[in-house]
Amino acid sequence: MAIKEQNDAQEIREPLVRIDNNWAAGDESGHGSTKGDQWMVYLSTFVAVCGSYEFGCGVGYSSPTQSAIRKDLNLSIAEYSMFGSILTFGAMIGAITIGPITDFLGRKGAMRMSCVFCVAGWLAIYFSKGALSLDIGRLATGYGSGAFSYIVPVFIAEIAPKNLRGRLTAINQLMIVTGVSVSFIIGVVVSWRALAIIGIVPCAVIIFGLFFIPESPRWLAKTGRQRDFEVALQKLRGKDADVSHEAAEIQEYIASLDLLPQAKLLDLFQRRYLRSVIIAVGLMVCQQLGGINGVCFYVSNIFEQAGFSPRLGTITYAILQVVVTGLGAAVMDKAGRKPLILVSASGLVLGCVLIATSFFLKVHGLALKASPIFAVAGILIFIGSFSIGMGAVPWVLMSEIFPINIKGQAGSLTTLVNWLGAWLCSYTFNFLMSWSSYGTFILYAVVNVLSVLFVIVIVPETKGKTLEQIQGAINK
Repeated sequence: MAIKEQNDAQEIREPLVRIDNNWAAGDESGHGSTKGDQWMVYLSTFVAVCGSYEFGCGVGYSSPTQSAIRKDLNLSIAEYSMFGSILTFGAMIGAITIGPITDFLGRKGAMRMSCVFCVAGWLAIYFSKGALSLDIGRLATGYGSGAFSYIVPVFIAEIAPKNLRGRLTAINQLMIVTGVSVSFIIGVVVSWRALAIIGIVPCAVIIFGLFFIPESPRWLAKTGRQRDFEVALQKLRGKDADVSHEAAEIQEYIASLDLLPQAKLLDLFQRRYLRSVIIAVGLMVCQQLGGINGVCFYVSNIFEQAGFSPRLGTITYAILQVVVTGLGAAVMDKAGRKPLILVSASGLVLGCVLIATSFFLKVHGLALKASPIFAVAGILIFIGSFSIGMGAVPWVLMSEIFPINIKGQAGSLTTLVNWLGAWLCSYTFNFLMSWSSYGTFILYAVVNVLSVLFVIVIVPETKGKTLEQIQGAINK
């Protein structure tokens, strides 16, 4: 019986892999809509990426407020260290639970829930009188951040036409780094309690904006809400757009998935879905173990150890990160996912080699005047390379390659791996630097070389294809 169901599903899915060239050439979006009809897609994306900005606010909060919080609340280093790391713990809890919650509540419902956690967390921080309420607030904002890191790219990928999907999904990463940078800058001039209240603003925009944007049409189709599905899709593509082809394609693919049993977590490791899991999890491992969080969290210390002004270096780092991430988002749908991530990973190798060279020269007392130059060049190449591809592309691909019937479980697993990798990299960085400063970055360079090989061999190009075409080709 199971074999028959699998064969039936394959028979339905196969036609979706083929692209009707006449239809695809008929208009730029591939979905019958014109540029003038896409304002609702842009509005929906703006509302969603406020969640990404909220995520960035949470990540960037502790750096500018550390000394003031410790002084005002009379916290020891040990007490404050919990506040610094508990965001990651909360995000991991969010990653584990948010996939099934998103499937149950819908994409908009999950965003509302994430806002509730973030608002509660910021208020707990604002009213804190001691370490306990501070940690509870940080845990709540961490949960909301972890949830947003999954919901936002998935929602955008499901509402966007194929010619815009890459760049719109990549805005997720742009808004994260913007949130981090803005929090760092604002945190210098306002109190830590005021900065916590400012963190509520993106949530207010989301909650208000959700009243005006549609739910994901693909989620509505999956839950059997046919009329709502048609209304949402028409609203996204424009009232005069012909959405019949796209609607039929989505419904046909959903019908093929309905022939399969209800997906469970262990089903992710079936042969049918294994390639998607390997691609998504592998990219998250490459993204995090290549050294980004070690560099991001301790960039000032790296500049200082290399003999360069940490203040000037950090400001340059923050500006470059935002600018290059924006550039990567702009060219995503023209350059393609795979070329961007290959360029990115190759640049990370070069950046790591330059940083390692700087520390090697300093440790051995060689060319001491050149050491800071190598360090600065290496850091800037590293962050620029990460921002152009490795930061955003794994999230874009994660949102594209999983069928909707396993997207909740797969998204939770992928997001959990990402946050575990982030924790592992940040936790081990100081130990590795104590072992060998230049050896640390040689190790990161090796990881990034392996990332290049992984992308070449395993990762497909998804540019210019609908989600159904992508998923039908990968999950055979």
